[in-house]
Amino acid sequence: MKTSVALPLLALSMSLASCSSGSGGTVPQTPPASTTPPATGTTPPPAPAICAQGTDQSTPVTASGLGTLSVSGTFAPDWSAPHVPGRVLIVDGGRGLSAQKLSALSTVRTQSVISGLTLAFTPGGESDEAFAGRLEASGLKVQPDYVYRKLATIVNDPGYPGNGGFMSGGVNVTQNYLTRVRADRAWTFLNGCGKTPAGVVTAVLDTGTEAAHEDLQGRVLPGAHFAGTTAATVDEDGHGTATAGLIGAATNNGKGVAGITWGGQNLLPVKVLSSEGEGSTSTLVKGVNYAVSQGAKVINMSLGSTVAGGADKALDAALSAAAESAVLVASAGNTATDGVYYPASHSRVIAVGAVGAMDGVLACYSARPNEKYPRQLDIVAPGGAGDCAGATPAQQMLILAPGNRYGVAAGTSESAPLVSGVAALMRAANPKLTAEQTKGLLLSSVNRANGLPLLDAEAAVRAATK
Repeated sequence: MKTSVALPLLALSMSLASCSSGSGGTVPQTPPASTTPPATGTTPPPAPAICAQGTDQSTPVTASGLGTLSVSGTFAPDWSAPHVPGRVLIVDGGRGLSAQKLSALSTVRTQSVISGLTLAFTPGGESDEAFAGRLEASGLKVQPDYVYRKLATIVNDPGYPGNGGFMSGGVNVTQNYLTRVRADRAWTFLNGCGKTPAGVVTAVLDTGTEAAHEDLQGRVLPGAHFAGTTAATVDEDGHGTATAGLIGAATNNGKGVAGITWGGQNLLPVKVLSSEGEGSTSTLVKGVNYAVSQGAKVINMSLGSTVAGGADKALDAALSAAAESAVLVASAGNTATDGVYYPASHSRVIAVGAVGAMDGVLACYSARPNEKYPRQLDIVAPGGAGDCAGATPAQQMLILAPGNRYGVAAGTSESAPLVSGVAALMRAANPKLTAEQTKGLLLSSVNRANGLPLLDAEAAVRAATK
């Protein structure tokens, strides 16, 4: 489900980014100017800052215990959903397998993922589902190793980097989404409180993040890779670099674009998707557990699958455990008829939809609930107009691309990082907030736009500091 477009200086393929349109052209080599937040003390906050903080109710998280999967409930595998062929996942919840169950695996090649989760490779000549049925008959809990992928195509407007933004089709493209979600006012408020508008450690579960990008200098931690063969700080696809940049591109540095969080080395790249933009249950489980073990307070997942909610018990369990310490954010999906994708549909994950050119109208590509899939969107944020009716180049999102390049894109892959960035601002402004408190304050601080819960960065950081 990936489309790639090569441009002279501007190219990017997006995950959970939707809709493509545009034309090519000659691209000047001057990078776009950043949207510069107000310097400390230059602009008074719109209202008196409270900046008071309550008692510390957070729970310290250590690496111990994070490598064991604990699951509960009835298994209902969804074999119709995309999954990695030639293998299945055995879930024992960390309790260990009985001799009877082990005997069923005596002639089967296996590989441990983490404690409580094992890959079993399907013998030749047998289907995965039949193999799983045979293992289930011996008392084992078995599920597919579901496939998760970047559910998007790129917006291929080439964009013309320039000091005033990108020029695309003679139209200047700027980061107007920052003012739409009131990020500039959130920065002003935090400066007025004497706080740097920086974030906490934020894990970006994606295709990797190009740490060498000029607009990510000094912002990216080493991270880890669980998919592909290259380090997490290398991104052959571009999707992870784009999502990381929306969260934390260096701000007020006179280069490129502005991220929601200003500075500090707090972007944690966790490569769970390959250079083709695909991952699996096993890579995501390891990625989520790793992020928590590294102290991530926010986890962004601009990825998804049509797997039925609750069918992926292994990832369900990992997400439920991670939600005790981290705010989990995921793109809702880029199809308007299939409901909210998983993992966004998980009850403890913030499901982020997208608005396009207008704040009060869902983008044509944004996932949404319906009778068959009733899971609601928790929040919406700008994701670009994509190829919706009447869309123009000026209505797309500015993003980072590998090779010190910049691009434009649209999709819920772009809207989710804005929410993650604001959650990171909140937890940095008030480290005493728990993940659940942060989530509650974020979702209760939305700006209702024609009934849609639009992200409001200023209201969220104000709520976090009371």
